Amino acid sequence: MHIKRYLEKIIANDLDKKMVFVGGPRQVGKTTLAHSIGNNALTPSDYLNWDNRADRQRILKQQFMGDSRLVIFDELHKYRQWKNYLKGLYDTNNQKYALLITGSARLDLYRHGGDSLMGRYHYFRLHPFSIAELLNLTPNIIVGKSLSFSSLNSRSAYDSLFKWGGFPEPLFTKDERHLRRWQNERLDRLIEDDIRDVELVRDLSSLQVLNELLPSKVGALFSLNSLREDLGVTHKTIAHWVEILERFYYHYRIYPYQATAIKSLRKEPKLYLWDWSVLENSAARLENIVASHLLKFVHYLKDADGHNVELFFLRDVAGREIDFLITHHREPWFAVEVKLSDTTPSKNLNYFEQRLKIPFLYQIVETPNVDWQEKNVRVMSVDKFLNALI
Repeated sequence: MHIKRYLEKIIANDLDKKMVFVGGPRQVGKTTLAHSIGNNALTPSDYLNWDNRADRQRILKQQFMGDSRLVIFDELHKYRQWKNYLKGLYDTNNQKYALLITGSARLDLYRHGGDSLMGRYHYFRLHPFSIAELLNLTPNIIVGKSLSFSSLNSRSAYDSLFKWGGFPEPLFTKDERHLRRWQNERLDRLIEDDIRDVELVRDLSSLQVLNELLPSKVGALFSLNSLREDLGVTHKTIAHWVEILERFYYHYRIYPYQATAIKSLRKEPKLYLWDWSVLENSAARLENIVASHLLKFVHYLKDADGHNVELFFLRDVAGREIDFLITHHREPWFAVEVKLSDTTPSKNLNYFEQRLKIPFLYQIVETPNVDWQEKNVRVMSVDKFLNALI
């Protein structure tokens, strides 16, 4: 099953201006997206994968198909001099080739490679499928204004995403045995191929144990010290391992919002996984799927439109907490509290709204067919809320 991905059109347009980097988790669909862009291009394209020996020789010799206008590089960041290579190729051939680079690491942050590529590329983060993307919705998003919700029934799309996750292969296969095998194989390949190829990690078995521990940390305050004690390693080592896994899109962290109007928590973030299908706890999976939709929303507005939007959570020293806060230019835009079934608006929403002047408040529940306004809080079903995002 092929669904045109939400970034395809804008990436195709940007290729006329600069190099385009597409990062994202392993098996999220980066290669399929690149081939789709190449197939739809008006001129021929050439696809080269660093992991393929023949392609690797062609890359190093800069031997591309004679009639190619678009050159696609996959996993090029595994070459230590990839930045110098791309800088030289772009500076001497940007009128001849459009360059699309994909990889399962944070290409905008990746340290290996030397020379800076500043000003030469646009960076996009490809996310798993979301409700709006599955239903081919184009939400009407006006930054700073209320979200616009579709009347289209999105419950079935939500149920599929909740059960199978947002990665294309298990989502469209819909087979529990296949899902379990896919999860195991994806994790093995992440550590044994992707990370081992480019990072100096002497104890891969402990990194595998860390992967098995992280799902239990989802949605809670994330402490490196507790992990350090569990694994018996130094704080520096566990911080390095967690950073590596984040750089390779296994998990992401959301940090507390800082404001003088509240005595806010200043240290621990909350952690979520790119693949929420591994979570067995329903409440944690619900919170994670909402976090992932909001992160996709924020990344799209940043990467595609250049808006200064960010995702935080709210927690003060007294323990009052709201799950998510979206800001625009560091000013609150809307807050989201997630509940399994409690439709009574959280007192914490009103508490933080009064102190931070949050324009829009949402409490979302897993229960279907809920949508009403209670004072300044809109209480609604999770599937309807998420269809307003990207």
